[in-house]
Amino acid sequence: MAYIPRLKEEYKSRVIAALTEEFGYKNVMQVPKLEKIVVSRGVGAAVSDKKLVDHAVEEITKITGQKAVATISKKDVASFKLRKGMPIGAKVTLRGERMYEFLDRLVTSSLPRVRDFGGIKSNGFDGRGNYNLGVVEQIIFPEIDIDKVNRIAGFDITFVTSANTDKEAKSLLAELGLPFKKN
Repeated sequence: MAYIPRLKEEYKSRVIAALTEEFGYKNVMQVPKLEKIVVSRGVGAAVSDKKLVDHAVEEITKITGQKAVATISKKDVASFKLRKGMPIGAKVTLRGERMYEFLDRLVTSSLPRVRDFGGIKSNGFDGRGNYNLGVVEQIIFPEIDIDKVNRIAGFDITFVTSANTDKEAKSLLAELGLPFKKN
């Protein structure tokens, strides 16, 4: 028997039924699902210090459990002293089992560690069923050793769903456990 992440099992057993009841889908294939999670971080100070990108790649790799890649600039920006092809950030795209494991760790152990946490804002939807969440500091993740952090920095988490509307995507993410604020 192969290992199946807890949230994937919960999606198949409970979430599909709940979303079908709420939106009246006629077919199981119409039910929106989480396709991928992209964790990214821009390192603006990397123009002067190249090692900062290496630290960002290392931290995102620890947090997600999958090797992150450095992102490079696409064009020159003279006012930022930025040249085309310079490393300027880090990102990783999670799919499948790793995606569900990361979401589970985010919801159960990392978000509750945020100081004065009252839920995440529900205005991060883009109109196409995708949700963007900004994390202010990377030390909320238990994988990060606070003593080895050279600077506190945040990053962005993008949840890409197959939902057609923001309402469907919000219901899906709420059913999967994301704690949205009550308006």
